[in-house]
Amino acid sequence: MIFGTPSPTARTSLRRSRAGVVLRPLRHRLPTEQVEEVALRTDDGVLLGLTRIAGGETERPAVLLLHGHTASADMFLLPETRNLVDVLLDNGYEPWLLDWRGSCRLPYNRDGARYTYDDVALYDIPHAVARIRQQIGERPLFVVAHCIGSLALSLSISAGLVPGLAGVVSQGVFLTPKMAGRTSLRMALAGELLKNRVDHIPVDFRTVGLRSKYTPLFALASRKADCPDPTCQILHNSAWGTGASLFVHHNLADVTHDRLAELLGPAPLWILPHLQRIALARSVVRWHDTDHRYQALPPNALDAAHRIDAPVLLLSGSENALWQDSQKLCHQVLARRQPQLDVTYTEIPGYGHLDTFLGRGAALDVFGHLIEFFEGHQ
Repeated sequence: MIFGTPSPTARTSLRRSRAGVVLRPLRHRLPTEQVEEVALRTDDGVLLGLTRIAGGETERPAVLLLHGHTASADMFLLPETRNLVDVLLDNGYEPWLLDWRGSCRLPYNRDGARYTYDDVALYDIPHAVARIRQQIGERPLFVVAHCIGSLALSLSISAGLVPGLAGVVSQGVFLTPKMAGRTSLRMALAGELLKNRVDHIPVDFRTVGLRSKYTPLFALASRKADCPDPTCQILHNSAWGTGASLFVHHNLADVTHDRLAELLGPAPLWILPHLQRIALARSVVRWHDTDHRYQALPPNALDAAHRIDAPVLLLSGSENALWQDSQKLCHQVLARRQPQLDVTYTEIPGYGHLDTFLGRGAALDVFGHLIEFFEGHQ
């Protein structure tokens, strides 16, 4: 099996590699003394990154920010624009940024033990929440989660592993993932055709060169592309070969566009079986059915949605070409199946997926909806 138990040799190698893990430094324009790196190691031994941004006042409500797969906490700290951390600080909140094991600031997408989203839901998110609560005490704790970070959070919260949150903002997708049929098909084909050739798809053509086993992937992504940048092509024109698009191109500032290879890292192909199962079920389902360590997670997060004990804001760009109208569907399903839940849906006109956070106008067009939601649930 792809996700079988590592051999003793592999486990020894893994312990050695984890011991030497160093997070890539965050890029920001904040004073150094305002940024606090917090040591965080999960119960299964994985080193993560947790960053607290001090706001000066000790009684600020806290907000945990969860990035998507292959992104990192950098997506919330763009120094070239007014970013989400800026807005949170200015409105009296204390941001906490988690680099879970799928972060491009960490090496696990290319090296180390393979994982599934079960691991993120069972270990990474609950451990980060517990660590933050040690620091903030009884202050309110909100969570803002993007893409796969939001999918994993849906498993955590429906399992009762992160109770008592003041509120959740889910961007892009939550309990009812919905992809275009073409995207799901291309994802399945890529997994089968490439699994014996490569174990990840890079985004930075400069690191692989012209004569590489990855060159055909970049060539395919360049077909009918309007932008000449290979990194943009494989993300905006192809979404790692799935044929979807991750953002509306003109919503990005030029500096952000030129940083795409830094903001998003390689996508591991060995994660595709779990993602395919989720896409086919149109629900967030557990991967591990027989491993007793994961029995705390529900087999299907949607079926356990009654355990959600926090208000939820479902957010999505109107042009989300990856997850389509997943959030609108989620709102409709929950209104019918769990009418007692406090769930609202907001659509951002003219935005896609990643640009709801990376867009140069996101502070004006998007972040105000988050602040309004927080202020209404304190």
